[in-house]
Formats: sequence, structure tokens, C-alpha cells
Amino acid sequence: MLFTQEYRPQWSTLSKVSFRFVFLFLLGFILLMPGRIFLDPLLAWIGEHVFQSTGRLETVSTGSGDDTMSWISVFLQLVIAVIGTLVWTLIDSKRAAYNKLQYWFILLLRLYLIFFMAVYGMVKIFKIQFLDPTLLRLLQPVGDMSPMGLAWTYMGHSIAFNMFVGFVEISGGILLIWRRTQTLGSLMIMGVMTHVAVMNFTYDIPVKIFSVHLILMGLFIFLTDSKRFIDVFLKNQATASSNYYNPARGRTWRKTVHYFKWIAGSLLIVGFSVTGFIAEYSIGHKRNKPDFYGIWEVQLFIKNGDTLPPLIDATNRWRYLILDDKNEASVKMTNDSVKSYRFELDSTKTLIKMVAEDIEFDGYNLSLEWLDSTRLRLKSRPSRDSLQVDLKARDLKSFRLLNRGFHWVNESPYVK
Repeated sequence: MLFTQEYRPQWSTLSKVSFRFVFLFLLGFILLMPGRIFLDPLLAWIGEHVFQSTGRLETVSTGSGDDTMSWISVFLQLVIAVIGTLVWTLIDSKRAAYNKLQYWFILLLRLYLIFFMAVYGMVKIFKIQFLDPTLLRLLQPVGDMSPMGLAWTYMGHSIAFNMFVGFVEISGGILLIWRRTQTLGSLMIMGVMTHVAVMNFTYDIPVKIFSVHLILMGLFIFLTDSKRFIDVFLKNQATASSNYYNPARGRTWRKTVHYFKWIAGSLLIVGFSVTGFIAEYSIGHKRNKPDFYGIWEVQLFIKNGDTLPPLIDATNRWRYLILDDKNEASVKMTNDSVKSYRFELDSTKTLIKMVAEDIEFDGYNLSLEWLDSTRLRLKSRPSRDSLQVDLKARDLKSFRLLNRGFHWVNESPYVK
């Protein structure tokens, strides 16, 4: 048994060396993640001279946790852990055990996991990580999606599935609050985060490094109680309760920990709930939809007096106008290319400023006219190239993904 949270006056050499490495490796990750920006010159040097990397050797937030600098940071973390373990072993070889250091280290890992399980869980329960498929996504063939786009569409489609996964993640974090339930909590975290990591690897989602480290943290906590787990679930043997070592015993410490759990837990729940509620109504599926929200299919397209047919190789003929977000529009051309525009209505909702995102233009260049309840016409205003576009609103319920729904009884599989 390498690790246990019970007091042992004498650790084996393997236990001590293993603990030193795990301590340095995981602590290095926790410290390097926020402090990596201060190591930019060193990381860039390693990337250039050690790996001859052609990647982007600078820290720029792109939403990816698996960029070049992140992988170089893991390399540095591993080197520090290996060298640190060797040096630590040489200068501290006579120490009998690390009971106290392990206690505080596990406490740190528990707090870290509790926080991020709350983050992961809340963004799913409030459905702000995996949003509903966008209108543009509904028009995208599955074969044209990236693996990550397919995974996001799969997750974003179901509110219930998001809430289930979020509940499991939060439950794992909650169970880490008390030492008597931390083994179950770490086991749940290992399970749910392994699922996350497998998705990250198989769908090329750039959170591979982070998810694997969360699994390793949960694994280390679990290993400190693995003997009792094996006895009960694998050997079918009786086991005694664990006598957890606590170097900070005392009434004052117990009261401090008790109040900290309640106060910090309450603040965490309230903070994440308020943030999630606001985000749900600002960027999530409960947000206010823009005027003329929907997918508008082009029925007629006249440019400079010429009626352009919907040829599949045409680069200048609209097929759909998609209005999904306020002040934004996307145009899907008949050759399936997509162009993005700024889209602003005047107060009468009859004049439109619609220009490419990189073009500065202050006036309204299109007029809008309703033809009937589901059709409208856009026309260019004077001094612009002549343009007339007749559009018809597409019924969003016509998409099978949105209208299929849930069925208790299925006489045969419905896979289309």
C-alpha cells in the first residue's frame, strides 16, 4: 500500500519517493496554470531550442487549453517533478514519513477539485457551456462539422442530459467536502472526468491536459483509501473504519473548518447560481431573440437588374439569411460558403445597416418590406448597387432534430 491517510510513523522508500513525485507534479500544475504567463520567455525558449517548435510560442487566450505553450508547460512541470524528486530524495533521505505534508496536500487537492467540479457542473445545469445548436449549425451538413462541433451539438441538444452530467460533477465535488465521503467523491470525479477526457481525446476538444490532471488528482485521493475499497468490493472482506490522521486537531480548528465549509459552500453556490442565471438569460437559450430571428430562405435574388439562379457553384448568390444574435447576421451562399455581417435596424424596423464586419459604414443601406406574414423583401437604398432579395421564413420545427422529441414507446429505432 503506497498511500493512506492513517498515521504511519515509517513510510517505505517507494511510498516516500512516489509521494514526492506526485506532490511536485500536481502542485506544479496547480501553480503553473495561473502563473504560466510569468514563464513565457522560458517556455518560448524551451519550445524553440528543445523542441524546435513551429507553434505559437506566446501566451494568448484562444479558449484552447492544449496549445503549444500548454504542452511545453506540461513538459516543464514533468522536468521539475523528476529533478525535484531526485534532489528531494537526496537531501531528505532520512525523513521517516510525510504524514503532515500529505494531509495539507490532500486538503489542497480537495479544495481545487471542489471548485472546478462546481464550475463544470454549474455551466451544464444552467446550460451555458453547451448551448443549443445555432441556426447556422442546423443548416450545416454533419460531414462538414468538426469533431468538436459535432460533440458540442450532441451535448447542446439536450437540457436534461446537461443537467444530469452537471449534477454528477457537482455531487462528486460535494462528497469531497467531508473526509468520510471523499473516497466516494473521488471515485465519482474519476468516472465523470474520465468520460470528459475520453470525449476530449476522441472529439479533439482542446481541454485534454486539464481534464487528465483532474482525473489524476481524484486518483491520488482515491488511492489513499484503495485498500479498504479493494477489501470490500473485490475481496468481499470486512474492513474497519479509517482513522484519519489530522495534525490540526482541537476545538478551535474544528469550529473554524465547520464554519468555513458552510460559509464558503454557501458563497460558492450563490455566486455560481447568480452568475449562471445571468449568463443563461444573456448568452444561453433563455436570451432575448433579435428582431426577425430565424432562418430566411431566399426565394428571389436580383442584383443590378439580373436575376441570379441558385446555382450550387455561385459565389455571389444568397441561399439563406440567418439572424440568430442581436446585431449580427450570417449569409449562407448557394455554394455553402458563409459570410458574416453586422446587422442593425433603425427604430421603425424598416431600414437596415448590413455590412461586412471589417467595413466601416454609418448609414442604412437596405430597406425592409413585409410581403406577408412569413415573407419579406430587402432592397438596396439609392447610391448603392441595385439589390433585391425576397425571403421566406423557414419553419424551425421542420428540422427533425428539433421536432422529434422524446418517446416512451418506439416500435422501431428512429435513426435518420
